[in-house]
Amino acid sequence: MLGLTVRWSLAEAPEGVEEQLASYVAETSHARFTGMAGLRFKTWRQVPGEWFEGCYVFATSEAREDFQRSFTEGAADAPGSRIIGSPPILVEACDIVAIAEGWEGFEAWGRA
Repeated sequence: MLGLTVRWSLAEAPEGVEEQLASYVAETSHARFTGMAGLRFKTWRQVPGEWFEGCYVFATSEAREDFQRSFTEGAADAPGSRIIGSPPILVEACDIVAIAEGWEGFEAWGRA
């Protein structure tokens, strides 16, 4: 499967940025990516004080390439960059080797 990782450093970000990012994801970003053509799924991850990241899995190489090109062109002005105060430190295509669904099943979820 076709992955893409976009990571920002939080090392120099303002205090409270993690909550601002979580609110942005819940209020805006989650809806933007839900049902997006060419995207299988996206997860948002963060380690407070260290990094915030979007992990994408695309259905086709064209969908991934188009998204990566478009994102990279505007990365410095992306919502995450504006909230954090700096552009991503990593935009990297990767291969997803496998995905296992556990007994509890997959649940699409966004913080309410």
